Amino acid sequence: MVLALLHTSPVHVPVFDGLRDADHPGLELRHLVFEELLARARAEGPEAVAGDVVRLLEAAVADGAAAVLCTCSTIGGVAEAAAPCLGVPVLRVDRPMAARAAAAGRVLVLAAVESTLGPTVELIRDEAGGDGDMPRIATRLVEGAWDRFEAGDREGYLVAVAAAVDAVPASEADVIVLAQASMAGAADRTATPLPVLASPRTGLAAAAEAARG
Repeated sequence: MVLALLHTSPVHVPVFDGLRDADHPGLELRHLVFEELLARARAEGPEAVAGDVVRLLEAAVADGAAAVLCTCSTIGGVAEAAAPCLGVPVLRVDRPMAARAAAAGRVLVLAAVESTLGPTVELIRDEAGGDGDMPRIATRLVEGAWDRFEAGDREGYLVAVAAAVDAVPASEADVIVLAQASMAGAADRTATPLPVLASPRTGLAAAAEAARG
């Protein structure tokens, strides 16, 4: 089984390798890291990189990938939309997380990059569907966190995200969503009584199942 992962940061490689070793031994991961995709998507919008994403994923499938997982929430939608022309499942890492969040009444989405907020909100609404009450979704940008990430200060980045989580009053939300896979490490650093959802483990589980067919 070969699963290709499309990343926009190299920090995701050891995270997903570790999750694979713990949860999915025997699954072969092929990491495709293209940081420039996020930079362009932030500047021009996700659709600006759609053609490049399709070409990268076509190459991955030609190289034997049975499924593809996009770990970047900003471009996850355009990656997922490429599935019909690739002939293999293409998943976005945050969809299982969004499905869980969609069952809550009040959702707070935290992100370190503003371009991630819109796609994450749309995904949660998509998972909620049109039946019953839609969750009330609020968003918040963790100011200054991404500057730390880009400077290579991953510890400072996670500390900033965890502090933002703990600053949310328990009366304000039923669940907190960490919109970017890179934020997942902050979940274990929080003291909040609220559920804090991160995407890597559940996203990889869904992709591993898809790769197995």
